[in-house]
Amino acid sequence: MDFDDFVARSSKIKNLPLPGRASHYKMAPLIRIKAMEEGQIKNANPKKAGVLALFYPDGKKDTHLLLILRKSYKGVHSNQIAFPGGKAEKEDLDIMHTALRETHEEVGVPPERISIIKSLSEIYIPPSNFEVKPFMGLAENPKPFVLQASEVAALVEVPLLDFMDESKVFTQKLSTSYAKDMDVPAFKLNGYVVWGATAMMLNEIKELLKQVL
Repeated sequence: MDFDDFVARSSKIKNLPLPGRASHYKMAPLIRIKAMEEGQIKNANPKKAGVLALFYPDGKKDTHLLLILRKSYKGVHSNQIAFPGGKAEKEDLDIMHTALRETHEEVGVPPERISIIKSLSEIYIPPSNFEVKPFMGLAENPKPFVLQASEVAALVEVPLLDFMDESKVFTQKLSTSYAKDMDVPAFKLNGYVVWGATAMMLNEIKELLKQVL
């Protein structure tokens, strides 16, 4: 889709109610749904994080969504596909500031080039005890991307048409930090399997976009 057309259509999202937990459930394994329904977050005292779903045009003005491949490290999110973003710091004005600051640090897009469309539903990540607040944003001229060498292994630039393609959603048996060999809903984007919290947040974005595109 042409980026100018996407910008015009996506502006309608501002007035739509969030699909919220119902959209998250569609991309969550059963064990994760059970944890969410039991309200485990209430007693977890989670750390806060902000992430950004950034939409932008390629050289042909076709709309893309930016994801990143995290570096391999000793941690539960090693080598996973994610949104740019990270942990809130004391100097951050609010959690949106966190998402914009971290995006700048990780992929080099300055906050002044980004227009926030909408804040999305928070999601709790049990393995790392984070509550993550996602935002949707637009950047007409985000490039050149500059990767943070210590955090980002690669960019994953997903065409909007691929993201919206229902055939890109499937179920695969995976082993996670909290269960082994279980059925996990996932997206297949640019050859990568995208699951867990990132897939759940992606699905809320997708359900919003389906209403306006």
